[in-house]
Amino acid sequence: MRWTTYRRADGSRRPGLLDGEQILGLPGSEQLEDLIAGGRDTLDAAAADARRNPAERIDYADADLAPPLRPGSIRDSLGFLDHLRNARGGTIPKQFEQFPPFYFSNVAGLLGARDEVRIFPGSERFDFELEVGAVIGSPAENVAPATALDHLAGLMIFCDWSARDTQTHDLETGLGPTKSKDGANTLGPVFVTVDELEDFRGETGYHLEMRAWVNDEPLSHGWLDTMDWSFAEMISFASRGTVLRPGDVIGSGTVPSGCLMEHLALYGEEKFPGWLRPGDRVRLRVDQLGETEQTVAEALPVHPLRTGW
Repeated sequence: MRWTTYRRADGSRRPGLLDGEQILGLPGSEQLEDLIAGGRDTLDAAAADARRNPAERIDYADADLAPPLRPGSIRDSLGFLDHLRNARGGTIPKQFEQFPPFYFSNVAGLLGARDEVRIFPGSERFDFELEVGAVIGSPAENVAPATALDHLAGLMIFCDWSARDTQTHDLETGLGPTKSKDGANTLGPVFVTVDELEDFRGETGYHLEMRAWVNDEPLSHGWLDTMDWSFAEMISFASRGTVLRPGDVIGSGTVPSGCLMEHLALYGEEKFPGWLRPGDRVRLRVDQLGETEQTVAEALPVHPLRTGW
């Protein structure tokens, strides 16, 4: 099943089943996160309802797409170690090879696949990150890697927007990325259940091609199954001593070459295309998971603290 959520003229959100080039609006008031929490049988029943008696039919191309769901938490992991090696000149701390580290991101800053994205206030080094988000389908508490994928409901594109200049100051505090990642995350355009992806599943993950363009210029190309840390290991580690709940999202981390910061580190200023500016268009595509296309907009003003910061 391929699910999306769209905004209606009255401002409400309605989940819908993607059926070819149309979205079949789901009758009732339940949201996709509610359906996921109900388990696979609930999702199957909702899909049957949408096919049998859709609340409305709208063209996917014209839909005002919202994030498919509202997760209770977002943990963004670092699954591709070459992303970090590229950005840091080849060497990385040993901890990244011992466990899949993550930070918590902002669930209040969610954007749909076609929404405008504002540069974060004060940033002059604004960047995208091409990732995939894994959606938890059933409570996972202290699970082993061997059974962790039993708790995976499906996948969707995840873009972790980043202010690289702010990130430098964030990391100097020792508290990890905070304001540099706080402004926006894109989810969507669709949430794809794991049964739809079974033909692409291999020993190291899902063999899905990942691409990114800025203003139609190709910037990134990679494959999801080249992750050093699998979603199974990420789910297991994240659930250690706690509970992951249905609808929670775990980010794959950035596919190598999947952000501007890597291009600057790898190729230098002469070949660097520049940081994102107002009017730039960022397009991300992952095989089977669809495509996002967003325009970058002016930042909101900075209101300085008493220190001038």
